[in-house]
Amino acid sequence: MASEPRHRLGELLEDSNPQFEKVMSCVFGIEDHETRTYLVLCEFPGSTIEELAAALDRDRSTVNRALSTLHERGLVRRERRLLDGGGYVYQYTAVALPEAKEILHEALDAWTATVHDVIDEFDGGSSETGAGTGPETTGE
Repeated sequence: MASEPRHRLGELLEDSNPQFEKVMSCVFGIEDHETRTYLVLCEFPGSTIEELAAALDRDRSTVNRALSTLHERGLVRRERRLLDGGGYVYQYTAVALPEAKEILHEALDAWTATVHDVIDEFDGGSSETGAGTGPETTGE
C-alpha cells in the first residue's frame, strides 16, 4: 500500500443526510469518480480498463489510476488473464457490496474510538493552540 488513505470525515459532519456515494468517498479518502468506478465495476465484474473506460466515458489513464487507488484500499481485486496472441490483461472485480459496507463500518468504528479516546484523555489543560500565551500587559 502506497500510503495511508486520508479520510474526509469532516465533510460528512457538514451533511445531515449524506448519500452512500459521499460516505464511501469520505471514509475511504477517495475521489467521487473513484467511487463511481467502484459502483460501475459492481455491475460489470471482470472488466478490463478499456471496458470500464467505455462504460464510464472516461480516459483509460483516469480509470487506471482510479482502479489502482481502489485496489490499494481493498475495494477491487484484479486477476491477470493471458491473451491468445501472447501477453496479458488485467480484469478487475469489485469486492461485494456487503464486504465494502463492512469495511466502511470498521473504518468509522476505528475513527469513533479515536475520537472517544481524545475526549476521555482531555484533562482541561491547555492545548497546542496558544499554550502559555495570554493578554499582553503594558506598564502604562
